[in-house]
Amino acid sequence: MQNHLNDEFVFRYKLVGSVEYIKSGKDQLILSKMVKICCIGAGYVGGPTMAVIALKCPNIQVAVVDISTARINAWNSDTLPIYEPGLDEVVKKCRGKNLSFSTDVEKHVAESDIVFVSVNTPTKTQGLGAGKAADLTYWESAARMIADVAKSNKIVVEKSTVPVKTAEAIEKILTHNSKGINFSILSNPEFLAEGTAISDLLNPDRVLIGGRETPEGKKAIEALRDVYAHWVPVDRILCTNLWSAELSKLAANAFLAQRISSVNAMSALCEATGADVSQVAHAVGKDTRIGPKFLNASVGFGGSCFQKDILNLVYICECNGLPEVATYWKQVIKVNDYQKTRFVNQIVSSMFNTVSGKKIAVLGFAFKKDTGDTRETPAIDVCKGLIGDKAKLSIYDPQVNQDQIQRDLSMKKFDWDHPVHLQPMSPTSVKDVSVVWDAYTATKDAHGICILTEWDEFKNLDYQKIFNDMQKPAFVFDGRNVVDAEKLRKIGFIVYSIGKPLDDWLKDMPAVA
Repeated sequence: MQNHLNDEFVFRYKLVGSVEYIKSGKDQLILSKMVKICCIGAGYVGGPTMAVIALKCPNIQVAVVDISTARINAWNSDTLPIYEPGLDEVVKKCRGKNLSFSTDVEKHVAESDIVFVSVNTPTKTQGLGAGKAADLTYWESAARMIADVAKSNKIVVEKSTVPVKTAEAIEKILTHNSKGINFSILSNPEFLAEGTAISDLLNPDRVLIGGRETPEGKKAIEALRDVYAHWVPVDRILCTNLWSAELSKLAANAFLAQRISSVNAMSALCEATGADVSQVAHAVGKDTRIGPKFLNASVGFGGSCFQKDILNLVYICECNGLPEVATYWKQVIKVNDYQKTRFVNQIVSSMFNTVSGKKIAVLGFAFKKDTGDTRETPAIDVCKGLIGDKAKLSIYDPQVNQDQIQRDLSMKKFDWDHPVHLQPMSPTSVKDVSVVWDAYTATKDAHGICILTEWDEFKNLDYQKIFNDMQKPAFVFDGRNVVDAEKLRKIGFIVYSIGKPLDDWLKDMPAVA
């Protein structure tokens, strides 16, 4: 249907369900009926993403649903279930207006025009592909539920990070259970960095939308594009086919992790030769073809995505007969594991080749600053390595509580990525580990300090006071290069910084295996 509105050429068309849009010549979206969006999964991706959509699209009703009553209650409270700078303000501004959080999953899915699926895709722990392949159990359950409760046409959006060709499997489930309802599948992977998620959502580098290259698929892509176009410049909204969108997410995380493993590999060489990894990284980053981002040497990368996505990529390569490509990406993880092991070995060898019975203060447990997320944090492996040598740990992190730390140190690998109700029951406290809420308490009477998260407050501690209260010789092992090593040496500390010229003391210690 064509008409004129404010002397501009417009046309009306239906994209999703019974939602009708008017599109003007200025590419401005006018909704003739309220759009309803539902997101299944109220985690690190679903919650913040939907909150920003609600903020920027006041004419769209947004519901975030989850089967976890505790999680939904937290989203509806004054204490949100996740810590992310700026998130609290966005949620409180929209909640109760056009943003809601609910456990009534089926109701909101049935009423929605666009359904985002942001459920866990953990690494399989048993069966075919165990230790590498993504477990799509929760995704499949969500798809079957959508098909079961849908009463109108819907756009179903993959928001979780999924293997290439997942959309094809989801399409088959929906199509064979459609009852005459049309479903369009889109891939819309997230590219958020924890700690900056809200700013990333408000001002993204790009928004990626993949769909079928059919008339229906293109209309679905346009419908989702128009949601983001409320605040994202259209030239930053990239539209691709489904498989390109799915693979782009895995590729992006693999490339970022690769850069971290590359600079960490150089950090070992820098220590062996007397070079300074910060200076090397700065020189390399000045090459405009390379750039400076993700070139900070550290004890290793963590987070919910990098290792899981690379393992998934490895499995996909193996399944497609590409063993050489799979081996290449495996090495990124091997270097990351090597870096954590090397750090633990450096601590033990520096402290007279044993930490048995010695108090080690661990400053920082989250995988990066400005988040309380501990998934795959390097701190887990470092702490377990020290516990294995019978060290007594005193751990402080400003955003991670005692229960979470104890769970992380007790769980088997990959258990963290399954829903809480399927994880092992909260274990008894790990022996020789205490969790405190003050850096000075953690370091009092300690033989050594491990800095494992780059929280800003660790740069500004009173290290003279800390030194006075520690056992001597007093060691600092800086896994994030956040402290002024020379200043600490003048106080009296023996300092090890990743990738920096070794302290004379450390040069005389046994070589690290």
